[in-house]
Amino acid sequence: MTQKKTSSGTGVSRRRALSAGLAVAGIGAFPVIARPQTQTLRIGVVSPRSGPLALFGEGDGFVLDQVRKQWAGGVESGGKRYNIEFIAKDTQSNPVRAAAMAKELINSDKVDFVLSTSTPETVNPVADACEAAGVPALSTTSPWEAFYFGRGAKPGEPSPFKWTYHFCFGVGNFAKLYTDQWSKVPTNKKVGMLLPADADGNAIRAMLIPSLQKAGFTVVDAGPYQNGLTDFSAQIALFRKEGIEIFNTFPFPPDFAVFWRQAAQRGLAKQVKIVQLAKAGLFPAELEAMGQLGDGLHAGAYWHRSFPFSSPATGMTSMQLADGYEKASGKTWNQQIGATASLFDAAIATVRSAADPKDRASLAQAMSRLKTETAVGQVDFTTGPVANCATTGLVGVQWVRGKGGANKFGLEIVSNADNPKVPLTAAMKPYRLG
Repeated sequence: MTQKKTSSGTGVSRRRALSAGLAVAGIGAFPVIARPQTQTLRIGVVSPRSGPLALFGEGDGFVLDQVRKQWAGGVESGGKRYNIEFIAKDTQSNPVRAAAMAKELINSDKVDFVLSTSTPETVNPVADACEAAGVPALSTTSPWEAFYFGRGAKPGEPSPFKWTYHFCFGVGNFAKLYTDQWSKVPTNKKVGMLLPADADGNAIRAMLIPSLQKAGFTVVDAGPYQNGLTDFSAQIALFRKEGIEIFNTFPFPPDFAVFWRQAAQRGLAKQVKIVQLAKAGLFPAELEAMGQLGDGLHAGAYWHRSFPFSSPATGMTSMQLADGYEKASGKTWNQQIGATASLFDAAIATVRSAADPKDRASLAQAMSRLKTETAVGQVDFTTGPVANCATTGLVGVQWVRGKGGANKFGLEIVSNADNPKVPLTAAMKPYRLG
């Protein structure tokens, strides 16, 4: 290929000739200024948008839209400005796919940072993939024990994790919450526990049951069951025989609906006075699908529209988050909206505090010392309970039919012993069917 020659035999380039011409014309030659280009941080976001856990991811798109708007101009870190590109992936509620999506983000999308949320089925495989690849990762909405011990860490031993961090409530939060919440309704203190054979169920069985027994409750454990079970006759018969008046479970949302309809048919629903849910019973759509059976069910909430906290990543208060979601979606707000916002709050704070957010070790170090305010309250990795984990509080809530209008369900805050900064909105009442 023939190279282009200069514009004259004297070797003066076209650019130099143009500069000289401008100078003669009195315009002056403009020096070429080298401007540093703004770098881009690529952040992956993994959550269940479809499948049996889809309710957890229902509001993720809305929250991510708010974060993108809030940080459209980029973020300052280490004296530089960085654009932020978020890449969202759907796990389809499948742990194998969750791991695959994390690997895709790492190997194909070349992300700098990975976020994940909603149950051990999502956060554990994503964290494992990131730990193996040496990519910083942050997650929430799964008991911290399920994240930490469920991935192989041992009590009393140093953390085996260098790149993966997690913040959420834990078994201790449930024990404190339940001890307070269950004292608000007279019962015989006999608790029927229905726990699946998964990371949540294993952590709760090993740690919560002893705490409840120490607090004076008699626990009837129906034993591990496989997610997706369609016949709970044996468990219901056991609970009826033992005369339990408190029922507690940590199932996939569809599994609870199956169980509770069968419990109503077999008389258990009229026997119990407290029906305490976790993992299931968190979303209005679940309750509306159950109709009368859902009225008065009890749960723990990790976020509520009445939380007195704001989300720096979205620029919204808790009330504004709830109202904004309802306006944008036409659906009732749910508690995962605030939890997802808190994940972005902590992630942005990590990026801003890192010496060099494009350096993986710098991001991981920033997470290890992170102490920041979020939509769910303060997240503080400097105080444990173990390395790589931070805890957030729970409040006790009760579903009330008609509170949201017509047959819609709303949440009343009835217990705040584990999160005293959050105000109560109603007194707790026993569950009554019919």
